[in-house]
Amino acid sequence: MLREIETAAGAAFREIGMHEIADDEPPTTAELAAFQTDGRAWVAVGATDRPVGYLLASLVDGDAHIDQVSVHPDHARQGLGRALIEVVVGWARGRGLPGVTLTSFTRVPWNAPYYERLGFHVLPDEQLTSGLRAIRDEESARGLDSWPRVTMRRVVTDLPR
Repeated sequence: MLREIETAAGAAFREIGMHEIADDEPPTTAELAAFQTDGRAWVAVGATDRPVGYLLASLVDGDAHIDQVSVHPDHARQGLGRALIEVVVGWARGRGLPGVTLTSFTRVPWNAPYYERLGFHVLPDEQLTSGLRAIRDEESARGLDSWPRVTMRRVVTDLPR
């Protein structure tokens, strides 16, 4: 079901001319299972107790990193994405991690502008860690840098970086 959510959520990119993103293949079942097994996958369910959104996270250079967050369009604008992100912020805080990072498109309203409203800020390129640079390089190799893209971070603890 998570693959179906990803495909449905990706369709919004088609409406703004980002067809390649809309057509991007969702994570495989094996990839999703690896996140689940490691305790780094969270799912939001609807009234019928069926998944309607999900978030996948990794650990990157001492921070939590949001690999993917998607909500089915039938359940969008209900605070589910925000709730999933807050769960991961709490997960990071509980583990003493100083922040949460992610990568995002700058000109997509439900991407960077949305994350800024949730307390994330853009990291200048010179502040990217080696792990974040590797993620950006992989994204660039997949063609994601065809549109303006940034790395963002939200501080979640007062621990030194």
